[in-house]
Amino acid sequence: MLDRILGQSRPALSSDRCYGSRHDRVGRHAGLSRLAEMIRTDIAVARACFSSPGALDELATTDPIGNMPPEVEIDVDTPHDAEIVVTISGVPAAWGWQRDGDIAVVSPALQSLADELAAMMNAYNHRGADISARFHGRIRADGTTLVW
Repeated sequence: MLDRILGQSRPALSSDRCYGSRHDRVGRHAGLSRLAEMIRTDIAVARACFSSPGALDELATTDPIGNMPPEVEIDVDTPHDAEIVVTISGVPAAWGWQRDGDIAVVSPALQSLADELAAMMNAYNHRGADISARFHGRIRADGTTLVW
């Protein structure tokens, strides 16, 4: 959780590579199912730690995972060989979507949640000019891809 709060990537051995802050937690040869399991655990811990309100004299925190409605469910799946998909379901319409004329657009709260989940997921990834990504990730809600 400290890695998540600080939001830092660990330094790369080569200037062309960037490793996520949790890249080495599961080992360099871990499969996608193990990575998905670690992401599920991170989400569960974040939801448990940041969802309880503080005392009246404490500063209010704005944590997208802690502030999401209790009926929202998050699923992490590996449908393909090199892809992790995080699906947000049970999103209340009033919380997750806004109307722009006749079109429903993503609310800032739902987009913030998607961005936070993407950061969590990408903490296990790597990228660079001389190395391909460990996996490709997507964050989806109600059939819409919010982060690719």
